[in-house]
Amino acid sequence: MKPLILVSNDDGYLAKGINSLTEMLRPIGEVVVVAPDRPRSATGCAITSILPISAKLCKQEEGLTVYSCTGTPVDCVKLALNQFVPRKPDLVISGINHGTNATINEHYSGTVSIAKEGTLHGIPSIAFSLCDFDEDADFSPMTPHVQRIVRTVLEKGLPYGSLLNVNFPGEPDYKGIKICKMAMGVWKEEFTRQETYYNKEYYWLGGVNIDLNPDDTLNDNWALDKGYIAITPIKIDETDYELMSDLSHWEL
Repeated sequence: MKPLILVSNDDGYLAKGINSLTEMLRPIGEVVVVAPDRPRSATGCAITSILPISAKLCKQEEGLTVYSCTGTPVDCVKLALNQFVPRKPDLVISGINHGTNATINEHYSGTVSIAKEGTLHGIPSIAFSLCDFDEDADFSPMTPHVQRIVRTVLEKGLPYGSLLNVNFPGEPDYKGIKICKMAMGVWKEEFTRQETYYNKEYYWLGGVNIDLNPDDTLNDNWALDKGYIAITPIKIDETDYELMSDLSHWEL
């Protein structure tokens, strides 16, 4: 029996990235796609709790089923696992995102949150992103690397509670793969103020991400800047065990 792979994204089911990913995965397993019906970037782990969501079957053929969903990326995974997959998937894979999800961006990322949701269900999960925001970005150079990473995770598995955040540099002349830690950064100048024709002010989110330690050769931002594919293992257990130990000695 072929592996069952559940795929989603936060750019919407029509995005080039998810359709490129689907074609990369079809030689490896049976693919079920449940993805948002429109772009849902930077939604993090948001779920829909006060409104109903719906889904529509968009394509069904040998080895591939595609649904669009009105919910968030995490809604898509939850709904798929509850209603649409014939059995527990062997993998949950998200992407390919149009744009980076390295450094602290992963906290906001709908792409990475899909993989987090899969991990919460005990399914090995991977998030793939390309550092190119162009809606017509070329994902084809990623193909052999994505397939190799996916096949390796199928073979070796991942520890419960851990997932892989994989980011590809924008230029396809990859120098290799680096196993990285997440770069620590901060967003500056996040909002710009503008006015409408009727003098009503509004604010547009943007900003610049500043790497707090750009010379750290172990972090994902450094690896991407140098042309390497960055693989960052992430744990969903966010407990600070060192501080937990310290707190036990506080007089609280």
